[in-house]
Formats: sequence, structure tokens, C-alpha cells
Amino acid sequence: MQKKRKLVLIGNGMAGVRTVEEILARGGADQFEITIFGDEPYGNYNRILLSEVLNGSQDPSEIFLNPLAWYRENGVQLHAGVRARAIHRHSRQVTGDHGVVAPYDNLIIATGSSPYIPPIQGVRLEGGREKPGVFVFRSLDDCHKIAQYARGKRSAAVIGGGLLGLEAARGLQNFGLDVHVVHISGHLMGQQLDATAGGILRTTLEQLGVTVHLNKSTKEVLGDDRVTGLRFADDETLACDLVVISAGIRPNVEIALRAGLTVERGIVVDNHMRSPDDPRVYAVGECAQHRGQVYGLVAPLWEQGKVLADHITKRNEKASYAGSKVSTKLKVMGIQLASMGITEPADDRDEIVQFLEPKKGTYKKLIIRDGRLLGGILLGDVSKAAYLMQAFDKSTPLPEERLSLLFDIGAPSPQATIEEMPQGMQVCNCNGVTKEGLVACVRSGKRTLRTVMDATRAGMGCGACKQLVSEVVAWACGGAAEQDPAASYYVPGVPLSKPELVQAIRERRLRSVSAVFRELAGGNEDPGSKPGLASLLRTLWHHEYDDERDARFINDRVHANIQKDGTFSVIPQIAGGITSAAQLRRIADVVDKYRVPLVKLTGGQRIDLLGVKKEDLPAVWRDLEMPSGFAYGKSYRTCKSCVGSDFCRYGLGDSIALAVKIEDRFQGMDTPAKLKLATAGCPRNCSEAMVKDVGAVAVEGGKWEIYVGGAAGAHVRKGDVLCTVDAHEDVLRLMGRFIQYYRENARYLERTYGFVERVGIQKIRAVVVDDSEGIAARLDEEMRKTVEAYRDPWREAYAPATPNQFRSVLPIVQ
Repeated sequence: MQKKRKLVLIGNGMAGVRTVEEILARGGADQFEITIFGDEPYGNYNRILLSEVLNGSQDPSEIFLNPLAWYRENGVQLHAGVRARAIHRHSRQVTGDHGVVAPYDNLIIATGSSPYIPPIQGVRLEGGREKPGVFVFRSLDDCHKIAQYARGKRSAAVIGGGLLGLEAARGLQNFGLDVHVVHISGHLMGQQLDATAGGILRTTLEQLGVTVHLNKSTKEVLGDDRVTGLRFADDETLACDLVVISAGIRPNVEIALRAGLTVERGIVVDNHMRSPDDPRVYAVGECAQHRGQVYGLVAPLWEQGKVLADHITKRNEKASYAGSKVSTKLKVMGIQLASMGITEPADDRDEIVQFLEPKKGTYKKLIIRDGRLLGGILLGDVSKAAYLMQAFDKSTPLPEERLSLLFDIGAPSPQATIEEMPQGMQVCNCNGVTKEGLVACVRSGKRTLRTVMDATRAGMGCGACKQLVSEVVAWACGGAAEQDPAASYYVPGVPLSKPELVQAIRERRLRSVSAVFRELAGGNEDPGSKPGLASLLRTLWHHEYDDERDARFINDRVHANIQKDGTFSVIPQIAGGITSAAQLRRIADVVDKYRVPLVKLTGGQRIDLLGVKKEDLPAVWRDLEMPSGFAYGKSYRTCKSCVGSDFCRYGLGDSIALAVKIEDRFQGMDTPAKLKLATAGCPRNCSEAMVKDVGAVAVEGGKWEIYVGGAAGAHVRKGDVLCTVDAHEDVLRLMGRFIQYYRENARYLERTYGFVERVGIQKIRAVVVDDSEGIAARLDEEMRKTVEAYRDPWREAYAPATPNQFRSVLPIVQ
């Protein structure tokens, strides 16, 4: 067997690891022993989605492209958190921190870029340390630092009105800050937009609450020991509590310089992405300079990686990179934007086609020369982006009817557009997926949108291309994608419907999530399926369930509701909305002691303490001396109540006492989705019991009507009357039987309003009330076991389930 060559990659970022993926796809595992150096102590993640992490719409764990298992499965040695310090070309070795030495036969440098910090006074304290309140925005650690510092602050300034700066501004808004964008030029996003588009974007951003300062050169960051404001070149000042500098990037080329490689703006490479100084050394990504160009968008980086992989694996030694025509389609603070090529005419022959509707934030501009598209801007309406980006990329002749380029007036139909789209055209810029890649995936047997997205990652970045991905998949399938069979599965990672899954679990007596994966999914563990399986297993096995904590959502692991800034919401149990002076005093003491930034009364008649640090949760619970209110899980939440018959002159029944009994009986119970209950002392329905998942309403004659399947959130539905009963105990029994039937038969995350409509109230009433299937006694017994298995999770304040349960950690390589 031929001895494997040693391949070392410096840089664990998107471009470098994508290149390794391309190498592996060409049989590289048989040719190379691969070693990767990465500065950060994590696996490879999608840097494009950092703004999603900062604004709280995605958890950091959700943006990782390659889980740590990927490195192990592909035989790749990852030195995470180890910075490569030197390249020794004579001995062909890379040395890094902690004495790490890696010999190589071939070396790829993919060191990316770093934020550029302009020479501004006051950015650093004496001694060189950055002044508290000054941040850059380039990594996961930057996101966490900004999020921690922003708590309790009032205003923030972003220096730089480019794409990354605006995304940082969007993220900062979610901390409730007064956000300012300071830009040195006359309009925003100068690389992608002209002045008109920049003006429209500014107006739109200001309507969203962001203050934009143009033509402002920042000269000083004010504040002796922390940020208090900015001073500009015109001596005007702006008060602010923190500053995010997003003034551009610089390629990381120092290690290449020290190794004696040719470096200009970036590391100079030839058409094979190889250094002209050393045939064993390649460079790719933002650190590489090809024909004088350094690229920052992902699409060119993917193209470079393919060429490099073809060449280094000898799959195609003639593979050549000829440069990239840069175009992009993205969202800026939720505003759709597509940009390609030049933004202003550059020749007397250039023809401009333009449409402007500033009130709607719509702007379209095309620059055409000799019948071909040289540049374009689409702002607000990007419906023609796919066709125009295709025409730009391939320089195809444009129709004489220019209006059709901007509007669907005689333009090619969507079907024709997809059909005529070149095979190599990139559909998903975030993950570098082409039409050809999507079609190949369909031809390999994946014929549903979901399976194609999972296999290629298309549409799983910023999401701007999802519609186009869907159209390409449908076209490749011959007109319509097939229905995903996984749609009938209880969870996507186990190919069984819920009845089939329940039967298999009971027959094989599977009591843990890992056992289900092992026995029913071929040992393949799907992280997204774990919470649903954990909920089902708790329903089936009660206290005999084997609790594996990694199968839970973060909320269920720490028994609190995570907030956008990474802190938690704590809601103690207040059954029936009834509290006491002693409880209120303890709550007030906790608020003072732990500096809880916000206390709010909830719609469920409880008190919410918002902004509690994760590490403070156990101490907060101990000091409260109250049980958990379960305001975080897919479970019974609370039972709202009116004042009932004791005080209200219209009251027909004791709704408070019933609500307290309901809370005591169903507290903490796992359900397929959250479950909200209420009791009302009369049909006036002050506590909204008729629009809860389950409600009880007192009526004349001392009776109670039980409602099921109500909703009053994004979906509004009055519940159906399940039955009318005589006493509190009847309410508890019939409610419990319905809840157990729902637990056993609803899909994961299916609310009761969907469940009742899907199954039908007649069927439910027959089973639950009339016992048409003879299972009423069993349902009651299962409910009894569940009630007896209840344990207040906040007792873990005294005995944590795991050593790191209340520590703030990321998935760090140990």
C-alpha cells in the first residue's frame, strides 16, 4: 500500500475545512493523513450566522458546520485552541502552541482575516489592554463578550456601516439598546450599493429604530476606564456605553510572511491556489490573493477550495481558478438585498435600467453594456435575483425588453429560468451549493426538499435561498418534490410513526433515548430527535425512565427559560394565582440580592424574574423556597383562575380552589407541547378558560363544562366542550384522562388545538368520556403513575444532576 502523505491545514475556518471536505470527497482519506490547527477551542462553525447568535435567534450550538464527531469519523486530527506559530519550510514542519509539531508533505494556509481597528485614540487603556466596552465582531467569543457587557446598558455605537456592522447593529437592538451606526462615507454598504440604494437603506434602518451618522470620522473613544462615548473629527460627540468596531478586515498573513512566502495584500497564489515560492504550499480563502484580488464572500472561497482539491489529489491537475465574478444575495437587518458587479457606470456605452419606489423601500438598478449585465442592485424586492445573477455570472445576452428584467412582464417563467440556469450556478451562497449539486443529490435518491437540504446544507445558512432551493429540487424531481416520509415520523431520527414507536418501545422495554437510537435507528443518534424521544419515554415509563441529560433542551436541563442575551427567566409556582406576603418578600429579596433586571407579572398570573445568570439559578431557587412554575418546558405550565364564587357576585363555582387542585395534580407533567389551563367561575370567562388547551367553566346547577383544544396566541380557537360534570373531582378525572390521551396520541410539538381538529372532538369525546375503546381505566392509571412520579426539579439546587449543569460553557474540545 502506498504510504499516505501528511497534509496540514492551518486554519479551522469555513474556507479551510470546506477545502478538506472537497479533498475527502475526491478520495483524499486514502492519500493523506490530515492535521488541522485551529485558534479557537471549537469545531468549525458558520461565521455568516454570528449575527443570528448575537440577536438570539440561534443558539451557538446551531451554527456548527462540522460536529466534533466529523473530525473523528474522517480520521482528521484537530488541534483545537492551538495557534500555529511557525512554518519551517526546510524541515517541512508546522509548530504551534503547547509544543505541538506537525510534519507535512503538503500544507494549506487558510488563516482567514481579522477585524481592522482604525487608529482611534482611546481604544486601549495604558498597557495596551482594550478599554472595557470596546469590541470587534468576528467570532463566537466576540458574541458572548458583547452579550455579557450589553446587559443593563442603554446605548451602543457601531463604527462601520458595512454588511457586518449593520448585522451587529441588528443584534445589539435585541438587548434593548439605543443603537447608533457611525459610517465614514456618504452612504451605507458602499461596496454593494450606490448612493440612492444606500439612502433608501438608511431610511429603512431609521424606521427600525437605528440612528445612522454618515460622513463621521471617529477620532476618539471617550472614557477613562470604560467607554462613555465617541468623539468625531468635527469635535461632535456621541454618548454611548459600548462600541463595536466593524471597519473592515485584514488578511492574516503574518505566518506566511515569516515563512518567506510572497505576500502583498494577501498570500500570493497561482491558478492552482499554490504559492509561487513553494509547490508544496497552498493558500485558500480570505488570506489568499489571486491575480491581485482578495475575496471575502463565501462563493469565491468555495470555488478556490474545489480547484485546490482537484489539484492536490491529482483528480484534475489541470484544474485552474480564473477568479470570481462577485454577486451575493442576502438579508440586511431583515431587508432583502441582491448585489452583483459594479454599482456605477464605468463607460460611455453603459446603459442604466432603474426603478425607484422609496416609500416601499424598493430600488432596482441594472448596468448593461453591449447587451450584457455588468452590475445590479436589487433592494426590497429580489424576485428577479436568480435570473439576473445567472445572466451576470454567464454574461448571457439580455432581452431587448429591458422592463422584463425588473418585473414579471414577459420575462421567462420560473420553470424556464430554473431550466436555463447553468449547472454550476451557485444557489446557496452560505454553503456553496450549486444547481448541479442539488440535481446530483436528487438523482442519488433524495427526492424531498428536507432530505436534499440535510444532505447538501443548501438553504440552511441565512435562509435567503430556500425558495430557490425548493424550486430547483421540484424541477429536478420532474415537477414536484415527493412528500417527505419523515413527515409521518414522531421524530425525524427514528423512522416510525408514534403508534409504531410506542409499541416498539414497550415491546423492547427501551427506557433511554440512546437505547431507542441503538435498537430502532441503527445506532444513528439524531440530536434534533432527542427532546421528543425524552418526552415520550417519560410519558411511558414515569420514574423508571433512564434520564440522559444530553437528550434535553437547554431549558429542560437547567429548569429555566433561556433568554436572548443568554440569561434565564425564573418563574416560581403560584398555584391559582394566589400568593402571600411571605412569598412576595422572598421574591423581592431575591430580586435585590441577585440584581434581577426585570420583574414582570405574566399572563398566567405569576411573577417572572428575567435576566438571571445561569450560575445563579441554584442559589435563586434556594432563596425563593418555592417550587418550579415549569414556565420553560413542553409540559403543563399553569392554571389561570378568576376570583371565583367567594368574592365575585357573578361567581357560580369555586374556580380558585379548582385551579389549586389542578396545579397540584398536573404540575410538571410532560406533554407533547406546552399545555395551558384555566378555570372560570362563570361563563363570563374572565380567566379565558374557553380558549385554553384545557379549561373548566362553572355553569348553573353547580356543574362544570370542560373545554379542550382552545388557543389564544398566534392561533386563535375557542375550545370544544368535552363534557359537563358535577364536581371538582370529576373535572380532575376527565381532564386527566383527556391529557393522558393527548400525551399518548399527539405528535411531538402538536398543540391541543391541532390535535383536537386532527382527531375530531366526537372521537375524543367517545374515547375519553364514553370509553368507546375500553381504555379509560388504563388512561386513568397511567395518569396516576405520572402524578406519583412528580419531583420538583428545583431540588437540583441542592444536588445538581451533572457537574456542569449550571456552568456557562460552549462545546469546547477538551
